[in-house]
Amino acid sequence: MLDVFVQNISFTEFKLNGFYALGEWRPLLFIPYFLMFLLSVVANCMLLYVIVSNRALHSPMFILIALLAVVDLCGPVLFVPHMLLSLLFGWNGISLLGCLVQMFFIHCNETCQCTLLLCMALDRYFAICRPLFYHKHMEVSNFLKYIILPLIRNWVLITTIVCLAGRRSYCTTNVIDHCFCEHMALVQLACEDISINSLVGLLTAFLTLTLDFVFIAVSYIIILISVLKSGKTHLKAMNTCVTHIIVITFTIAFALIAFLSYRIRNDFSPSSRVFLSTMYLLFPSCCNPIIYGLRTKEIRNHFLKLIKRIRIIPL
Repeated sequence: MLDVFVQNISFTEFKLNGFYALGEWRPLLFIPYFLMFLLSVVANCMLLYVIVSNRALHSPMFILIALLAVVDLCGPVLFVPHMLLSLLFGWNGISLLGCLVQMFFIHCNETCQCTLLLCMALDRYFAICRPLFYHKHMEVSNFLKYIILPLIRNWVLITTIVCLAGRRSYCTTNVIDHCFCEHMALVQLACEDISINSLVGLLTAFLTLTLDFVFIAVSYIIILISVLKSGKTHLKAMNTCVTHIIVITFTIAFALIAFLSYRIRNDFSPSSRVFLSTMYLLFPSCCNPIIYGLRTKEIRNHFLKLIKRIRIIPL
């Protein structure tokens, strides 16, 4: 009788309770996460300002870097402020609708980030391996095609998993063992069988993040082979490509491990799973402005000019 009563309950208010196992040490996480959030916001805002304010940086490559900065800026803003308030003051409540909206934008953000990295890899491929055809392939019509079609794919798949999650009734508990509304963190609280949710979520991860990563890896491998054949003159380009691959690999690894940890039996503690999930959103947001911004000669030069200009402004 009690089971029937419980199944008739569907929670519409939830509590995000990530890192609860740390007990009294939990509020201390506010410091590193706040510093990472601050770094992400300041670095991406400065990168955007430098690109937007300099017409010389309005070429396809720098426009892609600016778009990536926008995505990297939006990602942490979607969940870090709420998480910081939860860590410091215990303000962890969220409605089901708010949870679904947060889920949609967070997963759209991470897939859009990977799609932009794919477009940047294609840009580098045409610039290094097919320089004579660069302007043809990266003209506005093709440039938009490379971005818009994958984005539509991302939005359709993310909308599907969010709609499926929204149709579930949640009666197990209203405590989400996470710092934000990740898909499986919410869906595993449902009363009914969630096999379809798990399958569609897994397909979404492989058709977006994994597929884009494969194309990115292939593009950079071709670039590296081309650079090695050309001799030492392109050694700097090879160094940049290797750095890009390392950052992208870590980001995708964080995301896929976090996704699979809900579906495969493992020894991950809840706090470890939450940490991995926060890292696949925060880690690239902190690293990308450095990797794609300051390590790019043109942006670095304009940034140094900006710093000199600020220094000579009288107080």
